[in-house]
Amino acid sequence: MISIPTASLASFSQREEMVDRADKVLIREYNEKQDAKMVRKLERNCDIGTKKVVSILSSITDDPLFRIRFFPLHVMLVAELLESRELVGVIRGIIKNVGTLSGSFLKMGCILGLRVSPTYRRKGVALRLVTAIEEWMVRNGAEYAFLATEKSNDASKNLFTIKCNYVNLSSLVIFVQPTSSLTKQISKDIKIEKVNIDLAISLYRRTLRTKDLYPLDMDVILKEKLSLGTWVSYYKEEGLLNLLSKVNNEDLIISNETSSSWVIFSIWNTCEAYKPHQVRKSQLLKFLLATLNHAKEKVFPCLKMSVSDSLCRSFGFLFLYGIHGEGENLGQLIESMWRFTSRVGEGMRDCRVVIAELGFGDPLANHVPQTTSMSCIDDLWYTKKLSSHGDENVGLIKEQMGNVFVDPRDF
Repeated sequence: MISIPTASLASFSQREEMVDRADKVLIREYNEKQDAKMVRKLERNCDIGTKKVVSILSSITDDPLFRIRFFPLHVMLVAELLESRELVGVIRGIIKNVGTLSGSFLKMGCILGLRVSPTYRRKGVALRLVTAIEEWMVRNGAEYAFLATEKSNDASKNLFTIKCNYVNLSSLVIFVQPTSSLTKQISKDIKIEKVNIDLAISLYRRTLRTKDLYPLDMDVILKEKLSLGTWVSYYKEEGLLNLLSKVNNEDLIISNETSSSWVIFSIWNTCEAYKPHQVRKSQLLKFLLATLNHAKEKVFPCLKMSVSDSLCRSFGFLFLYGIHGEGENLGQLIESMWRFTSRVGEGMRDCRVVIAELGFGDPLANHVPQTTSMSCIDDLWYTKKLSSHGDENVGLIKEQMGNVFVDPRDF
């Protein structure tokens, strides 16, 4: 359910109605019973539009609230024409707690979906939706707003940087690898071992401290049903990986037997979550383009298949997250991670690609296997300080962040 205090929601609706009534557009909370069908139609129309579509990390599923339901504090707003009751815009937002390399903790609001009908662009609808979601974030204590968009999306970048005063927070690369393009043979010198969830939580509690930005609810992410598990890859000859958790302060101890080079990673499964149900063939292309919103311009070429072939089959992917490595010899370990995940994907119905996203400052980005079938898409993260009261230096994000944790719930 959407978590908005009753008093806040009432004041929100009254204020927005007064502001927008002159232009015959009402910004209001999404009503699941009456709006779901119209929102799905709106987003399908947006996906078939021009490349200048304002589209922030939004995916089509049967449930418009699917992606934001992962977060306890979330909201979805719509832009409605008062005369016809037509929905011409939609925006999703969540709030989560994050940590930084400096040791500070922030309450960050994230924009996960912004769509505006092609016939109502350049009329201020997107700006009003962004302003409304920012006001909701401020009322619920968020100190920063955050969003991600493709580097090629000029309309989105201009809206947020020029009109909304967002600044670049980080630059990342999305790696897309077809599951069928890699041989699944893993070197006999390497062992990949699944760890239990308690050990995974302890290990991530330690490794996340090396990230410039990371979520504080890693335990929630790992326990989500879409997370298939966590694995560690290491060289057999360097010794058995022996990870122990200290009972008193729950800090992680890596014993003397620990491998000198090792990689940890987790896998997020979207194959069922983004599976189209009862979608006509004429609509399936729209769905595929929306499912991998980031990779839509590259995904078909990297699969080496025609769009007509794609219309006949469903499309899903596995997302690698929480990737962290230590030691000097990481190249083969990262490659084994891709091969292992590709093998997992081959055993799942409708899984077509493996995807990972790494910041430009993440040292592991240099070890991703650069095969001819690997596609890379540039991604940009933007942020804006929302809170203007109190100590300006508390929790302040002062410079661009290069080594960040990519939350699979946001992708």
